[in-house]
Amino acid sequence: FVFSWQCFRALCCKGPPPPRPEYDLVCIGLTGSGKTSLLSQLCSESAENIVSTTGFSIKAVPFQNAILNVKELGGADNIRKYWSRYYQGSQGVIFVLDSASSEDDLETARNELHSALQHPQLCTLPFLILANHQDKPAARSVQEV
Repeated sequence: FVFSWQCFRALCCKGPPPPRPEYDLVCIGLTGSGKTSLLSQLCSESAENIVSTTGFSIKAVPFQNAILNVKELGGADNIRKYWSRYYQGSQGVIFVLDSASSEDDLETARNELHSALQHPQLCTLPFLILANHQDKPAARSVQEV
């Protein structure tokens, strides 16, 4: 009986595993840069029928040792002016750009990136800058971007 009780306690009484730490990130970039596709891929979701985000969406991206709660903000011109309203509480930034986009769009992306880098709620946070669409023939190298 003693052995069985010890086995039972070892198997059943440990309680739930400790929770994984969660981090809140914001994902920004121009329309068509690939933000939604990136997050769908990270969440092992189907990349079919993806449409541009018109406001914002939140995805929990699970990793073995942490969960990233990513707030993806739409990248259309009429939405970008509201980005800063969603920055509060962010612990990091993912900036996605289309490395195969036009020179004008790259310039717009550069301006938006610089604006985000200087924003008081983001300027001290880690930034990941992702040069997406590297598989396209017109893609610029990371150095060119």
